[in-house]
Amino acid sequence: MLTGKQRAFLRKLGHDLQPVLQIGKDGLTDTVTAAVDEVLEKRELVKISILETAMLDTRETCDELAGRLKAEPVQAIGSKFVIYRRSGTEKNRKIELPRK
Repeated sequence: MLTGKQRAFLRKLGHDLQPVLQIGKDGLTDTVTAAVDEVLEKRELVKISILETAMLDTRETCDELAGRLKAEPVQAIGSKFVIYRRSGTEKNRKIELPRK
């Protein structure tokens, strides 16, 4: 569980990120979930966009995907959202969160 300070820190980092994945009309498929899982393991913080044809609610999609991947939703604005999960391997850890 992230504190407000940690979430604000991650929002700041996520602001300049470009979306690396798009969710299309098929919604949250197993393929999309697996791709996000792989990116989270390497980057820890990922921004995802939802295409207009998907007809999905951004906040609900963010929360559902974060739940599936045991990640933390950071921010959901417009058609984009950011999620965070600490990498399971030391060599992939890039983000040092502020103390609680």
